[in-house]
Amino acid sequence: MKFIHTLCLSLVLTFGSMGTPVQAQNGNEYFLHTITKGQSLYSISSMYNVTIEDIVRLNPGCEKQIRAGETLKIPQVNNGSNQEKPTFHTIQAGETLYQLTVKYNVTAQAICDANPGLSASNFRIGQVISIPAQSAIKQPQENLANAGKDSEANAHSNEWRDMHKVARKETIFSISRKYGITQEELIAANPELKNGKLKRGMFLFIPYPASQPVKDTQEKTPVNAPSNEELFKQSEPSPRKIQTVKAAVILPFTEGQSHDEQLRMIEYYEGFLIAVDSLKKQGVSLDIYTYDTKGNTASTGTILSKPELKDMDIIFGAVHANSINQLTDFAEKNKVRVVIPFSPEVKQVFRNPYVYQVNTPQSYLYSEVYEHFLRKFSKANVVFLDAGTGSKDKDEFIKGMKTELSNNQISYQSITNVDTLKLLAAIDANKTNIFIPTSGQDLALNRLVPQLTQIRRSHPEADIHLFGYPEWQTYTQDYLASFYELDTYFYSSFYTNNLFPAAVDFTQSYRRWYSKDMANIFPKYGMLGFDTGYFFLKGLSQHGNKLEENLNAIQVIPIQTGFKFERVNNWGGFINRKVFFVHLTKDFELIKLDFD
Repeated sequence: MKFIHTLCLSLVLTFGSMGTPVQAQNGNEYFLHTITKGQSLYSISSMYNVTIEDIVRLNPGCEKQIRAGETLKIPQVNNGSNQEKPTFHTIQAGETLYQLTVKYNVTAQAICDANPGLSASNFRIGQVISIPAQSAIKQPQENLANAGKDSEANAHSNEWRDMHKVARKETIFSISRKYGITQEELIAANPELKNGKLKRGMFLFIPYPASQPVKDTQEKTPVNAPSNEELFKQSEPSPRKIQTVKAAVILPFTEGQSHDEQLRMIEYYEGFLIAVDSLKKQGVSLDIYTYDTKGNTASTGTILSKPELKDMDIIFGAVHANSINQLTDFAEKNKVRVVIPFSPEVKQVFRNPYVYQVNTPQSYLYSEVYEHFLRKFSKANVVFLDAGTGSKDKDEFIKGMKTELSNNQISYQSITNVDTLKLLAAIDANKTNIFIPTSGQDLALNRLVPQLTQIRRSHPEADIHLFGYPEWQTYTQDYLASFYELDTYFYSSFYTNNLFPAAVDFTQSYRRWYSKDMANIFPKYGMLGFDTGYFFLKGLSQHGNKLEENLNAIQVIPIQTGFKFERVNNWGGFINRKVFFVHLTKDFELIKLDFD
């Protein structure tokens, strides 16, 4: 490490889819989006920069429930009149990157730059890509994909006559007859039907009949047109090692917030510095710049205007919505990575390729939990327990869990006004029994745990488990013995066992550096600072400008924070989808279950 620049901060060390443009019948353009695991109307609207109301207008009823695999109509914001916004396109069967450069009159480099998640290996039918607006492309257009093109190729007619949403009991045969086309023509337009499976709610392209061909105005692809592999290789930047990693930490350390929040920010930074010291001892060269935003946008703006910020390889910071917006705008404009460690709602991640969101968004977190739960307890007897507290804190989680259980033909029970007799009646002697409180609050545990413990003791032969929530980690002082006795599981994306060697070593280092202990909160911000700093700084030192292609190859063992970053779409950033199950067994063992 060459040196640590500490600017504006004097107290830290002291304190120790699918989308394709089609013409709707009402004359408005829309495209189709296939819902994937974890997506919500909020994330989808953020992804395409439209409102949830716009989506609901085109898809009545979707506000009640959406499911992975179903399709939604999304309004095409760039409708020919707005040249400032991108157009969204779905790759069709047999389509190539070269053909898209002809169709949209942009270079292959421009398409690749706008879609950093796109590659020759995943350029396939159904992939959604963003076509940049002409005004956003700085390169001259006279050399498109190194091949001559007719400018009229950009204006070809719609290849599809209509769109059809599959209804219950419809078949490929019945849909073909309805539109006067052959089954072969329908399948050719929708290659996903080759397996013969038709799902209710999916949209199908309806082609013109062979007897009524649409005029082909699309330019024919030259025989010697460059392949996808060639174009992607030409557009790919050369690997570049980073000799000295430049990183900035931009956080509100002093004014404009509560005392507790100030202490959390300081603790995060203190853990971050321990990571820097650890990497320094391994020979990693680092320049660290630290800034205090004082909790206001004016200070943040002043910091971001400093010329050295444009040279950063990565920035850690931002807490509140306004500062996140400022920081992510700066990152996109200057092509600087930015790590948002705290907020679970970062809408910019859905359309800014430089953003890393550490705290998993709720819908993505829940989808991971459901998947792991079904994998672990597919044959269990699931019982939901309403403790009568009136709390709605887990309503969305419980609703989603019940939906997933039903979709996978797993029955469940729900008990209100819980008493011992109802609990005994709900137990299946031939199955594993999973009891899930509908609230994660302490009051719910206080009402349910004694009754479940009584049943455990009076019926030791019953296979009983309690399943719950991340915040239960803060209740262990009061419920640890009961958690063990009830063979408890809870999910979390942050977890550490204070007895693990890595946790012990870090805790001792933190106490030695700062002459204090970390705050007894969840998550521990000192460990969060260490984990995020170590992961990204080591990754940059190892992989340089190829970090994004090697996120899964970064060899670190986090103390508290799991990392599984996945790009949200071809043009957006990364969210952390790591989730653990923590199992406190009746044999007094503590096991962290990693499903990856």
